[in-house]
Amino acid sequence: MALDLTAYFDRINYRGATDPTLDVLQDLVTVHSRTIPFENLDPLLGVPVDDLSPQALADKLVLRRRGGYCFEHNGLMGYVLAELGYRVRRFAARVVWKLAPDAPLPPQTHTLLGVTFPGSGGCYLVDVGFGGQTPTSPLRLETGAVQPTTHEPYRLEDRVDGFVLQAMVRDTWQTLYEFTTQTRPQIDLKVASWYASTHPASKFVTGLTAAVITDDARWNLSGRDLAVHRAGGTEKIRLADAAAVVDTLSERFGINVADIGERGALETRIDELLARQPGADAP
Repeated sequence: MALDLTAYFDRINYRGATDPTLDVLQDLVTVHSRTIPFENLDPLLGVPVDDLSPQALADKLVLRRRGGYCFEHNGLMGYVLAELGYRVRRFAARVVWKLAPDAPLPPQTHTLLGVTFPGSGGCYLVDVGFGGQTPTSPLRLETGAVQPTTHEPYRLEDRVDGFVLQAMVRDTWQTLYEFTTQTRPQIDLKVASWYASTHPASKFVTGLTAAVITDDARWNLSGRDLAVHRAGGTEKIRLADAAAVVDTLSERFGINVADIGERGALETRIDELLARQPGADAP
């Protein structure tokens, strides 16, 4: 069954052109990243993310108006772009952002897209699923050059066995992840997503995270801590309790929390997390 592009365009409020060009690619990345939130509520509640078919992803992110994590966002975007005539390859990455230099090598639990199209002159990277630091523009697969986006600049650097993606965060180049351009079959991504959504030590199982992008800000939620990052600085808000967290997920991040089931069960799970979060006794 083909992907329902009309439903997807309605979901992201897109009314523009659909021919496979750089302008259309930029527009789709822009509106997708501002409309469909990043969230990990399924893994948090013990629901594996192991069906990455176009039907399953469209059902959750489009019809049920939920968000998702990288395998869902970039999975759906890849299917959409392929339907529009882009050539899409799926890559895997190791997330190293905020890891200590001597930390153990992490598994490949991130995915991104390599996209080409008539006249592209090369490959563009598309990643609408990196949560709080999602690139808001397609990036040329070109090392050394600083590439502006609708938010902060990014750059790619060579490594012996591939590339690293870096973002300018607080006036410092920070490495987000390492990747190669080896095309990954769907089964590899399914296994990686199953691991990320079920392993007892996975951050998607042990903690709550959500992110959404606006024209001038990045809204990131980690447990009860809400951060609003703008060019002029960051505003930090500590939410009072699990009920406030669920309200924020619905009202600020646009997540259809009713789709998840009993609200009380979600609040109970979040309460468990908040009890373990540093500073839990200080709202």
